[in-house]
Amino acid sequence: MVGTVMAVMEFHLPLVPADLLRASKPGQYSVQEVLPVRDLPPALTAFRSAFRARGALAVLQHFDPMYSLLHHFQAVGTAVREDALELMKCVVSHHSNELPAMLGDSGLSHADRVAHLNALKMNCYLLTGLMDAFEMETFKSGLLEKKKNRSKTSESLWEEEREPILRLLTQLLQLDLRQLWGGFVVEEEFVSLITGSSYRILENPGIGLQKYRATREAVTHLLAAALVHYDHMFNATLKITQMLQHFEHVAPVFAQAVSLWVKDYGLKSLVGELLRELGQKCPQDLAHDASVIKGCAVFITELAEQIPALVLSNMSVLLRHLDGESYMMRNAVLAAMAEVLVQVLSGDQLEEAARGTRDQFLTMLQAHVCDINSFVRSRVLQLFTRIVQCKALPLTQFQSVVSLAVERLKDKAVVVVKNAIQLLIAFLSNNPFSCKLSCKDLSEPLKKEVQKLQEMRDRNRSAAGPVITPEEEWEAMLPEVRAAVQELFEPLQEEEVLEVEETVESTLKQITGLLRKLNYRSAARLTQKALDRFQEKEPFSSLMEENEEATILGVLKRLYTGSCPGEKSEGPPHGNSGLENEAVPEEGPQTELIKQEMLVQYLQDAYNFSVKITEALSLIRKLMYENCVSVVQEAIEFFVTVSQFGVSEALFGVRRMLPLIWSKEPGIKEAVLNAYRRLYLSPSRDSERARVQHLVRSLSLIIVDASLGTIQCLEEIISEFVQKDEIEPAVIQLLWEQFTGKSQCSSLERCAAVMLLGMMARGNPEIIGSNLDVLVTVGLSEKACEDFRLAKEVCNAISKLARDTKQTLGKNNTPFRLPQNHMLFGCLSETVIKGFVQPSCHWIPFMEAAVTLIYQLAEGAEEICAHILQACSQEALEKLKEDDGQKAGSGDSPSSVSDGASSLPTFLLMHLVSLVGQVALQQVAYLEVSVSTELRRRRMLRDEKTKNNSDRSMKKKRPQSTGNETTMEEELGLTGATADDTEAELIRSICETELLDGKHLLSAFVPLVLKICNNPGLYSDAGLSAAAALALGKVCMISSEFCDSHLRLLFTMMEKSSLPSVRSNLLIAAGDLAIRFPNLVEPWTSHLYARLRDPCPSVRKMAGLVMTHLILKDMVKVKGQVSELAVLLIDPEESIVGVAQNFFTELSNKGNAIYNLLPDIISHLSDPNCSIEEESFRTIMRHLLSYITKDRQTESLVEKLCQRIRTASTQRQYQDLSYCLTLLPISERGLQKLQDNFDCFADKLQDPAVYTCFQTVLSRFRRAGSKPEAKALADELEQKLFAAHNRGLDSAETCQKGDATPMPKSAKRRPTGSSHRQPLSTANRDEDFVTPQPRRLRNQQHAKKRLPPKKVTITFSSDEESSSEDELLAELREEETPTKTTPITRSSARRLR
Repeated sequence: MVGTVMAVMEFHLPLVPADLLRASKPGQYSVQEVLPVRDLPPALTAFRSAFRARGALAVLQHFDPMYSLLHHFQAVGTAVREDALELMKCVVSHHSNELPAMLGDSGLSHADRVAHLNALKMNCYLLTGLMDAFEMETFKSGLLEKKKNRSKTSESLWEEEREPILRLLTQLLQLDLRQLWGGFVVEEEFVSLITGSSYRILENPGIGLQKYRATREAVTHLLAAALVHYDHMFNATLKITQMLQHFEHVAPVFAQAVSLWVKDYGLKSLVGELLRELGQKCPQDLAHDASVIKGCAVFITELAEQIPALVLSNMSVLLRHLDGESYMMRNAVLAAMAEVLVQVLSGDQLEEAARGTRDQFLTMLQAHVCDINSFVRSRVLQLFTRIVQCKALPLTQFQSVVSLAVERLKDKAVVVVKNAIQLLIAFLSNNPFSCKLSCKDLSEPLKKEVQKLQEMRDRNRSAAGPVITPEEEWEAMLPEVRAAVQELFEPLQEEEVLEVEETVESTLKQITGLLRKLNYRSAARLTQKALDRFQEKEPFSSLMEENEEATILGVLKRLYTGSCPGEKSEGPPHGNSGLENEAVPEEGPQTELIKQEMLVQYLQDAYNFSVKITEALSLIRKLMYENCVSVVQEAIEFFVTVSQFGVSEALFGVRRMLPLIWSKEPGIKEAVLNAYRRLYLSPSRDSERARVQHLVRSLSLIIVDASLGTIQCLEEIISEFVQKDEIEPAVIQLLWEQFTGKSQCSSLERCAAVMLLGMMARGNPEIIGSNLDVLVTVGLSEKACEDFRLAKEVCNAISKLARDTKQTLGKNNTPFRLPQNHMLFGCLSETVIKGFVQPSCHWIPFMEAAVTLIYQLAEGAEEICAHILQACSQEALEKLKEDDGQKAGSGDSPSSVSDGASSLPTFLLMHLVSLVGQVALQQVAYLEVSVSTELRRRRMLRDEKTKNNSDRSMKKKRPQSTGNETTMEEELGLTGATADDTEAELIRSICETELLDGKHLLSAFVPLVLKICNNPGLYSDAGLSAAAALALGKVCMISSEFCDSHLRLLFTMMEKSSLPSVRSNLLIAAGDLAIRFPNLVEPWTSHLYARLRDPCPSVRKMAGLVMTHLILKDMVKVKGQVSELAVLLIDPEESIVGVAQNFFTELSNKGNAIYNLLPDIISHLSDPNCSIEEESFRTIMRHLLSYITKDRQTESLVEKLCQRIRTASTQRQYQDLSYCLTLLPISERGLQKLQDNFDCFADKLQDPAVYTCFQTVLSRFRRAGSKPEAKALADELEQKLFAAHNRGLDSAETCQKGDATPMPKSAKRRPTGSSHRQPLSTANRDEDFVTPQPRRLRNQQHAKKRLPPKKVTITFSSDEESSSEDELLAELREEETPTKTTPITRSSARRLR
């Protein structure tokens, strides 16, 4: 019965499943009953039996049960779902196999055709319904993102069946199904039913994974069948564009699919439809929703990579997006252009039209290098990098693109700078000019070839016969040209189609070409149009004759005769046959001339390219210390590449990257190691010997004139290479050969060889240890006095044998020491003593290295140094006796110093005090470090031995109470701490009581040092004064009592000495003393800050370095005078500015330190007595406020600045404070703070500068984007600002109109007498220099507390309010300042003498 009913009823595919529950018109099939879940298994079994009996037509009687299963899909069990899917797959497969034979039967009745049509619709509806249901379950459960580590479920079964079912539907669509519809078009609903399931599969976010590649290909082929056989293109275009806007992940899938449809199925028109649909999207609408744009942008980019030729033919529909607001779409269109340039419009065989298109695309790309959006600028630079790497950039565009890349190095966006460097690296690696790009190397050949070219031209010009001039040719052709021009003004002339070029230059070339071809009429017509278009440009503006005909003739004459700019490079016209005949014999010379011109042009291009690369070097060198790791890495890579092309200026960048080896970023440190590995360890040389010689020579060049810091950095790099066995033994062998003289080399190369051996010994001390005798016998022999520099480097190399006490601390390693009678110390003593009487400027550095080495390696070092001191002083006494015995009537020599009774050569006295100072410093370091470490090591051995013995005895008998007490002491660590204190007290007592008493040798020389320091007039030599000052500082390191009694002398010399070297040396000494005796030096801190304004740049720089060291080590409180360091940010010397910038950068890493200091800095710098210029103040604030990034800090500063504006007493003060507000990244809460404190600055808004500053704050806040509430707050504040500003202007105008009414005066400052801050002066009187009072205990301070003097500078009124929790935590507290006195040896500081 059901079959009969179904034979006459028609099945309509529903829009929604519920439509099948009711028939909209007679004869339409509808579901009679939706079965309950419990009845579905038997109904499914009945359907299977019917299918075995009747085949695919069985669905006509069993559609309702299957529809019921779809209706109750969520409630149906897994087994039933899987059975239903398997069954429908079999049904559709069976039907697909039956249909070809049935469709080929010409005798098919109408009833059978309708039955098969209904069955096909029903089966496909049920199968696609099950596909959608399973796909939705898979999507919800997230199975695509999870690993399959569970038992088989319905979702996992669906993943296995998805691809076979898609292939089954593809097979079905490939049949000629139109016969089922009576030979007409297959209804659109049926095609949408099949393709809809495919689209829904693609909506799953995980479809792009590699494991679903087969599924993607199956969907692609299914949709291709629909496109080819069922006219699905319109619907596919709409569906793809919709999905691109809603699902970002489908963009690469559809790009790959469209590429396959084009290549395998020939569906090229689909590309045009899709791109046209995307191009018609309104750019303004796309800009509002980034998620909509991203998919479209990725699709365009991917499609251009797959099929660039078709994208090129449809590019015009996408160009409108280049002017849209969406940067993603601009990037996509530009990327498509780049792909077209690389894959289609590249090569030398392009036609004229293709070449024009290429140039247009390149022009558009270059224009967007300066796009308003940084992401676009960055993307275009990336695209140019790809174009250059693929060698698709024509040589004519090289210079312009390189110039743009160099300009982008100044970009504010880090990502743009990074990609600009990458582009320059690509230019270098793919340049067509030369493997050597040094400007010096290219300039000489260029000059030579230019001169040769000029000679060839002169020779050709003199050898040429009589030539008809262009003017004579013009006169000959003038009648024909005039006739052509007159034709333009005759009526009923046919209008010739001629388009004027975009630029004047191209139009001139076009007109000249027409004249050369004797096409006078077209040339005249084009000139007429150009006169209308380029009325204000040469040559169309200068020739204004009495009529238009004369004007046209004048322009044509100028162009033909070559008097027009741009036409002089053209060859002579070839309209005369006689000239051609005369030129035949000159074909050879003309060819040579052309070749020479090409060579000159090539060299000129190479030179220009080299100039641009050299310009980029200076810019990238400054980027090497940016905060962005990727920019630093690219800068390093750039200098490596430039070095490989022989640019000599690259050596500065290679050296500048050396300090980056200490970077905390592993990526930067590894980049530096790789750079030096590529530059020096992996050069391309023919033989191993040549490679080794190149390595040694290159490293020696870096060392020769390098600073101490550079040498330390290079040592770190080389030691890393040695530890990783990257230095070949042949390199070490060559260095030994150079040092011993077996290999011919200069003295500087010998020094460099020893230095390199010492650097390698840091990674492997055995390099020096196994050849110690060679070093001593060669480097410290009798000839050592001839080259103290080599002897010093030998000492430094041998010092690498000493173990690092920091590394051996806590280990039971016996320190490496050599016996006192070792020949090393004998040679050192002999060389020091012999050199003492020689006036060599290199003796003192050698002596310092020798004394340091003795204390590091010798047993009984103090005895050796005492012998050296005695011998040198004996030499001095003997010299003194010689001078006394040989007194002449001519008086003392100018190179000696005298106290009236005796005299000594100045250099001897300088050598003596330097030796005394170095021995004193090393004696202290020896006691505090070596002796202290050895005492601790021996105590640990004793404790360990005692503990082992006690453990054995405790096994026999263990008293309960003693064990508890011992355990408590050990847990608290009291035993070790007490022993450490005892040892430290022992060392301290030796330094305080023994080293400078009358029994010790050092005490005999202290009066001499003090006498030289106290009598600068008598001992006026600069070198002697510097040496004595440094020696005084070193002696002060010994005893706190001696230091305290001579600090006044030390700081007096620092303040009043006219010698910069003395002041610099004393700054270094004061820095060391501040760490060793912080309580003694603390009252003198203001004198250290005073040197920051020293007139000498070298002293200011040294003061900045010392104060940076002390402040960052928390040895000096940073409040108060830290503004002196801020002033260094505007110093004329670039190196001093770098010191200040480095200080604040390091300080910013210490929590909220800069935020806590800003109120003090602003208070001091805004004080009128500080004499800081307005622009200088702004420069300082721009740098300091760039460190303020937290919202809470910004809000607090906004409030404090507003309060400060209220109390500002001068116009300059509140203008400066208002400017500070413009530098803060104000948030919504910060804007609220401005609103709350409006009364603080309302009366100052009449000042135009202040009003402009607040307007700037509001405009920046709006540009940052904010909520509607915040915008309303900004509008309200703007209205109040405007009202206050106008109110002030109105009152000012009123006051000006009334003669008797005076203008209101600003509040007067109360006289405070001596509270004014006086500017620092270098000329100080004795009575001005007051010794600071010693520090009193806290109870004494409270007992004698007095009111502080009032200051003119007004502090922040909100500073005294209760701070937030974060601010309290950020404050630097006094108890955090370290009080432990720790000696250090500032070996890295370069002391000036």
